[in-house]
Amino acid sequence: MSTPVLRRVVRRETHSPRTVAMFVAVILLILALAYIGLEIVLSLAAQPALLLGPAAAGGWLVGLPTAQPAGLVIAGSIVLALIGIVFIVLAVTPGRLSKHTLEAGDRAVVVDNGVIASALAQHLSEQTGLSRESITVGVGHRSVDVTVRPGAGIPLDKSAVQSAAEAELTTYRLTRSVRTRVRIERPTEKEDEL
Repeated sequence: MSTPVLRRVVRRETHSPRTVAMFVAVILLILALAYIGLEIVLSLAAQPALLLGPAAAGGWLVGLPTAQPAGLVIAGSIVLALIGIVFIVLAVTPGRLSKHTLEAGDRAVVVDNGVIASALAQHLSEQTGLSRESITVGVGHRSVDVTVRPGAGIPLDKSAVQSAAEAELTTYRLTRSVRTRVRIERPTEKEDEL
């Protein structure tokens, strides 16, 4: 397999298409056009409008700058501009799936973030001697969050957990480096009594 093909496959597996956003935009556009068409047909058939007939809507749009307070027109324009910006950003930026790629020479290896989190939590459990349920790991695109909840009276060094997590992540050979954050959460006295 050639390198461009691998890059294309890895990109397809790690990035999501914007199908949902496009689907929502198209459905909203179809509904708006269907409503406008219905109002035009009702107007041509000399029937009362459902909400606002074409003549009334046109008159409202023409009189909008003078009839409404300037603040309301500006606020409405800003809202419409922000909606437009959101759709432009969704159209231009790629969506990211919760996956990482691993360095594997001439092969493409894509791993789900949940697998990385589970493996790291299991390794830290073995390293610290804590139960697996006491360690929670969350893996994002650029960071790994480790939360350790040792029982009362169990000594645990945050820097040792941090270095163990970073060393284990190095063995995974992630193509994108991640920042590791470790939190040690000690139980409060009320939780101990329960």
